[in-house]
Amino acid sequence: MKNSSSGTLVYSTEVGRICPICAKGVSECACGANSKGAIAGDGVVRVSRQTKGRGGKAVTRVLGLALDAAALAALGKQLRTACGAGGTVKDGAIEVQGDHCEAVMAALKKHGYNPRQSGG
Repeated sequence: MKNSSSGTLVYSTEVGRICPICAKGVSECACGANSKGAIAGDGVVRVSRQTKGRGGKAVTRVLGLALDAAALAALGKQLRTACGAGGTVKDGAIEVQGDHCEAVMAALKKHGYNPRQSGG
C-alpha cells in the first residue's frame, strides 16, 4: 500500500466529505470550491452532429454554454420544442435527437448566442 505524500483528510465520519482547500466539511465550505451550481462552459457555443455509439442514429449536441443546470435544462427544453424532437441535457451539453443543426443554430441566434458549427 502506498503512502500518500499530501496526507490530507478527504472524509470524516462526523462531517462527511472534507473540502481539500479549506479543510472544512463540504456543507460548511467557506472557499466555494465544491459548489454544485458551478457553471461549466468556455463561452464558445458549438453545435455538432454525432452518431458515435448510438447505432448510426444522429444526435445534435450543443456544447460550451456558460449556464447553470436549471437554465441549461430550460434552454434544452426550448431547443427540443423548436425542433419537434426529444433529447436530454447531460454533462453540460444539450442533446437533441436527430440531425437538427440548422434549426438549433437558428434558435440559439434568437436567444442571443453566436453558435458555431463544429465537426463534419
